[in-house]
Amino acid sequence: MIEDVKLFLEQAYDTAMLKASGRDAVTSNLQDERLCLYLETIYKKAETSKAVLAVTVTSLVYKIAHPEQDVRLHQKGMEGGYSGRTFDSKYITPFLRSHRFPSMEESGWLTRSFEQKRPYTLDYSGSIKGNGVKEAFLSVLHAIEEGGLDCSAALDFILQGLIIERDKKNIELAIPQNLTISNIINLLQQHFNHKYNATGQSRLPVLAVYAVYQLLCKELKRYEGKTLLPIESHTSADSQSGRKGDVDINNTDGSPFEAVEVKFDIPVSYNIVEIAKEKINTCHISRYYILSTKHIVEEDKEKVEETIRQIRNVHGCQLVVNGLIPTLKYYLRLIDNTGKFIENYTTLLAEDKTIKFEHKQMWNVIVSEFRP
Repeated sequence: MIEDVKLFLEQAYDTAMLKASGRDAVTSNLQDERLCLYLETIYKKAETSKAVLAVTVTSLVYKIAHPEQDVRLHQKGMEGGYSGRTFDSKYITPFLRSHRFPSMEESGWLTRSFEQKRPYTLDYSGSIKGNGVKEAFLSVLHAIEEGGLDCSAALDFILQGLIIERDKKNIELAIPQNLTISNIINLLQQHFNHKYNATGQSRLPVLAVYAVYQLLCKELKRYEGKTLLPIESHTSADSQSGRKGDVDINNTDGSPFEAVEVKFDIPVSYNIVEIAKEKINTCHISRYYILSTKHIVEEDKEKVEETIRQIRNVHGCQLVVNGLIPTLKYYLRLIDNTGKFIENYTTLLAEDKTIKFEHKQMWNVIVSEFRP
């Protein structure tokens, strides 16, 4: 039984997001391969068969809420029936629309395909267009009532599929204009710190640092003749790639000049500094930054400061441990056009494979609601 349908749907969405994030295929315990193919047909054809999606999701959710109801009896005028259209209009279609899934204007029942006053049994005569869509829909409804289908698992399957399909699509990102440095930092902090269901949140500050370095390397004399290396995949191990940090600048001969390690929501511990020391030991690098959204671990401060002194004395390298936000704020003051930084950041958001639809959508929401 479901006491709060809206809350149930949002919880089901959150669960599906955690499973689908970063994946190309649905993960499910459903054993019937043919039934899985039917569910896949429904979510993959959803863009051209929005009504089918709405009616299928309505049927699954209503069955979970009211196990005694035969959801094939979709109109109150049928003996033992219920109003599928009312339930859809109130809960399902608004839910689908709110998460940018294919959806009707009001209800999936506002089509001739589903309005017939006949049960959705396997011999249903309504014209449901799309290759294999009618068979898939009626087979799922049959499985709900006569095949012992786990409706919660089927709903999860469809939601995961919708999330995966949605996240494959490009989304046009907002590029706000004429922002002060304070405005930019405000937007970035909101974007970094939002509570996401999708993985990849820790990549956001890395993209911001890279975006500002794209400008610093062009404008500051310190980086004249240096090369900003392409941003690495989020999953690449430094030991395997040969990179020193999340952001790397090399000399003309290819040797490391400067590196930046970005830590999101991780306090800087002595162990983190020791790992940086090991990287510095293998090369002659001018500066190495550890930028974090958290402070240095209190009990590690003395050891961290001592290690920084040792590195400077032995290797001539400046190891700088600093806050991410103060550093970004300082760097933004150094560049000529902060509008270019926003352009760089949104381009990286659009192109980076780690960034999910949810991160992009939230950037647009934050920008649209921002009041300088």
